[in-house]
Amino acid sequence: MSPTSETAKGGRRLVIVESPAKAKTIKGYLGPGYVVEASVGHIRDLPNGAAEVPDKYTGEVRRLGVDVEHDFQPIYVVNADKKAQVKKLKELLAESDELFLATDEDREGEAIAWHLQEVLKPKVPVHRMVFHEITKDAIRDAVANPRQLNQRMVDAQETRRILDRLYGYEVSPVLWKKVMPRLSAGRVQSVATRLVVERERERIAFRSAEYWDLTGTFGTGRPGDASDPSTLVARLNTVDGRRVAQGRDFGSNGQLKNADVLHLDEANARALAAALADSSFAVRSVESKPYRRSPYAPFRTTTLQQEASRKLGFGAKATMQVAQKLYENGFITYMRTDSTVLSDTAVAAARAQVTQLYGADYLPAQPRVYAGKVKNAQEAHEAIRPSGDRFRTPAETGLTGDQFKLYELIWKRTVASQMKDATGNSVTVKIGGTASDGRDAEFTASGKTITFHGFMKAYVEGADDPNAELDDRERRLPQVAEGDALTAEEITADGHATKPPARYTEASLVKELEEREIGRPSTYASIIGTILDRGYVFKKGTALVPSFLSFAVVNLLEKHFGRLVDYDFTAKMEDDLDRIARGEAQSVPWLKRFYFGAEGAEGGAGGDADALGGLKELVTDLGAIDAREISSFPVGDGIVLRVGRYGPYVERGEKDAEGHQRADVPADLAPDELSVEYAQELFDRPSGEFQLGKDPVTGHEIVAKDGRYGPYVTEVLPEGTPKTGKNAVKPRTASLFKTMSLDTVTLEDALKLMSLPRVVGTDAEGVEITAQNGRYGPYLKKGTDSRSLESEDQLFTITLDEALAIYAQPKVRGRAAAKPPLKELGTDPVSERPVVVKDGRFGPYVTDGETNATLRRDDDVETITPERGYELLAEKRAKGPAKKTAKKAPAKKAAAKKTTTAKKTAAKKTTAAKTATAKTATTKTAAKKTATAKTAAAKKTAAAKATASATATAASEE
Repeated sequence: MSPTSETAKGGRRLVIVESPAKAKTIKGYLGPGYVVEASVGHIRDLPNGAAEVPDKYTGEVRRLGVDVEHDFQPIYVVNADKKAQVKKLKELLAESDELFLATDEDREGEAIAWHLQEVLKPKVPVHRMVFHEITKDAIRDAVANPRQLNQRMVDAQETRRILDRLYGYEVSPVLWKKVMPRLSAGRVQSVATRLVVERERERIAFRSAEYWDLTGTFGTGRPGDASDPSTLVARLNTVDGRRVAQGRDFGSNGQLKNADVLHLDEANARALAAALADSSFAVRSVESKPYRRSPYAPFRTTTLQQEASRKLGFGAKATMQVAQKLYENGFITYMRTDSTVLSDTAVAAARAQVTQLYGADYLPAQPRVYAGKVKNAQEAHEAIRPSGDRFRTPAETGLTGDQFKLYELIWKRTVASQMKDATGNSVTVKIGGTASDGRDAEFTASGKTITFHGFMKAYVEGADDPNAELDDRERRLPQVAEGDALTAEEITADGHATKPPARYTEASLVKELEEREIGRPSTYASIIGTILDRGYVFKKGTALVPSFLSFAVVNLLEKHFGRLVDYDFTAKMEDDLDRIARGEAQSVPWLKRFYFGAEGAEGGAGGDADALGGLKELVTDLGAIDAREISSFPVGDGIVLRVGRYGPYVERGEKDAEGHQRADVPADLAPDELSVEYAQELFDRPSGEFQLGKDPVTGHEIVAKDGRYGPYVTEVLPEGTPKTGKNAVKPRTASLFKTMSLDTVTLEDALKLMSLPRVVGTDAEGVEITAQNGRYGPYLKKGTDSRSLESEDQLFTITLDEALAIYAQPKVRGRAAAKPPLKELGTDPVSERPVVVKDGRFGPYVTDGETNATLRRDDDVETITPERGYELLAEKRAKGPAKKTAKKAPAKKAAAKKTTTAKKTAAKKTTAAKTATAKTATTKTAAKKTATAKTAAAKKTAAAKATASATATAASEE
């Protein structure tokens, strides 16, 4: 059936998608008989707070938004910000003859379609329209071949939503009471945080080991060329038949795992190098093996996130935002998928481009088929690939910036997946010699040559380890044979130290979560975003560093809710949820077992571990949780790190006892960097209150303190001074200048600082000019006219004549002279432009000349890495340009002016009776407007209360 011709005759069809961008694209493929509108995501969900729950619900139901006593019945409410859209959809539906629910074809999309059907209550035929790419053919085929709503997918998604609500809303309040307010727990976010914390614990416990080996440069005596080098570099492998220890031979405690290997120290290594200096060497063996490498599977959600991180410097969230835009605008297939399968159409398109771009020699005889590797893959989609039955090359798309880069990555990976293997040879050469002291030394060198690059002509995968060798890297060795004599041109002793396990990056954390089968790949980007936003994790470069706060949270969860953050238990829950989706288990009995720990209920939810009881029992008795204990971590030498409500601090001894010491710990300090020595440094730093003396005028004590926003001085008011009410007196306070410090500030400095703002004088018209210190630095103020000063010292030295001279100059309305960059970071991998850190009005920011991104709270100008700078720019680009609100006020004013003039003219021509009538009408109109205003105000107040309630109660999903 042609959707454009027959629909117009048959009536009007309403198609509802999730996003306005998708609606716009799809509308272009359908005819005049179709109206395409967006739901703008979810229109209905569990309430965000008690204020959103209907009045008929009370008690636990009102708190949780789920009636746990009646088969876990969820309480759904239409989101406050979606009510207008729901009204619009109902109006459009009333004028339509059919309804097509065209949300995404995954569990969440199916749930949104179900909610739309439940809220809109259509009286016309309803169809579920599904597609995995937004192309003309795909959309028309979806219209012609709709299906029914998949209730099992809806039930599975609802079970997940209820589970995450119970987990978050029951466990998060425990964190509020025992650790810190406004924290959150979640089924997957808590486990992800634990992974990051455990890696940091490994780094803290790690003890480095030093080991040495030798590197030899050996010459063949031939001139050599590109295909046959004249030298080869080999590393010492054995001494008298004993293998020389390498980093892999040491445990995390710094000790050898195997006593049979030879551990060379510096003295022995240098002695051996000297003993081998004049030795004769020969090739003992040459082993050659064929090398073959097959192409990588097409992208799925997690592999796209990992590779975009490695190659483009994108965070997981930024990758998904860019991919979403590419999908909605018809450039790629659906980006949330566990599948590596390509449709026959896609395989044909990829093979056609292989032949076209690389030649028939690079095309395998049979199409490549990639089997799914993800357990319980649910999403009914292909791999992520360019859309359509003919792939557009990146140059043909017209895309720019991040979208171009990500499309190019997807296009290359897809085309490469249908190319031939790369082939070549790998060679291992062993070289032996006898030292002057009689010891036998054997060196080893390995090489690789690629004779046919195959798929590597199109694409080579990146590596998480920046020092790792990529697949297409060749290492050519000289053409030597067994028995050939070699000359030792240089033998050097090299020292090494074992390194602690690397911290997770976004890419490697995504990989770890997927390998452990925790959560769903489509949620990983939001999970990582949540643990960053909550302050559980911060970034140093691309590394994810756990905060001390996360140590306290994970400590509590492990000790008192161990089952909930157990990796195997969390993966088992995922299996159970998938069983429900397949119809192999029932939702309600499973939820009862998880929440109440009911015996004999159907479902897994933890197996033998359920002897510990259900979630409700775990969160009921909190008396056993010692808040101080779970937030305290020994550092050594009697020093303890504690996580307080206002941040981490180190402490030695008991409070109020003799010798007690306490010092705040920088929020951005990595836990593995906190040592006894560093803690002692913190104790020795100036802290607390410095008494500077008494103000000779008021007699009040003046003190210097270190506050949340930096060092400052203030006065101590006498006891009994009212602090609240209309007679309250506030102490004078002033921040220290940038050139001052707590240990050098004097009473004179403090009194000068507290004397600000300083009256400089008055201008010819009697307007007062003051010198003040503000958020953006020192400035002059005259009425509403402000002018910046060059330095803080000018606040006390500038004269009236100098101030008048500044005001005599025209005020600079445009940009001020550009400041030199604070730091240069390198070349951005996306824009290929130089990236620098600059100081702006709202603080330091990174820029490549096109995109600006403000540094986050945890970023420091001195320590920021190039990778972190590129990541901030990528996130900013992914958000797109800021939306500008059209200014309509002038038009309204003009209309009002015309209306007023017309009324005046009419009034002059009316009779007294008409005037009276007009007054009456005006009074009624005014009353109506007043009532409308009151209603609007009431709605705003209600919304504000709901928001406040949600803020106080909300806990994150997963």
